[in-house]
Amino acid sequence: MNLKIYHIVHVDKLPSIMSTGSLLSDAKLYKVMEMGTNIGMEKIKQRRLQITFSSYRDMHVGDCVPFYFCPRSVMLYILSQKNHPEIDYKGGQEPIIHLVANFKRVIDWAGKNSKRWVFTDSNAGSHHFNDYNDTKYLSMIDWKAVHAKYWIDCREKKQAEFLIEDKLP
Repeated sequence: MNLKIYHIVHVDKLPSIMSTGSLLSDAKLYKVMEMGTNIGMEKIKQRRLQITFSSYRDMHVGDCVPFYFCPRSVMLYILSQKNHPEIDYKGGQEPIIHLVANFKRVIDWAGKNSKRWVFTDSNAGSHHFNDYNDTKYLSMIDWKAVHAKYWIDCREKKQAEFLIEDKLP
């Protein structure tokens, strides 16, 4: 399986990521003084700190580093528009970089390092998603929506996520 997962960050966060040696979850980031531009919606980040998974009732979405299964995410489009009222950042997508990881390698790393992981069939920042912690359920993801070029009718499903507990080097 050569499935890729994608995390987007502002390029000015790279020094911070390099100094910690990992991408950190929002729950961890709120405890350290991370440098760099926040490109997310703070309201949704706060909500993710409250939402739990059905797979792990003691783990919140915000306890995990989020990845999308699609390289051209809804969030990247929103950033390109430079005008979302709930995002302070208005600099467009040019300084946004994709960090790409191999799905299987990340799962293998998680197993060796006692880190839990899940994937969702839609946006984990909403209250309406299903989560799974077994790759045999990957077919529950709407892959047509994930790869859709035009996604007005499948926006939430396009935002299916992979989430790993705490951090990812």
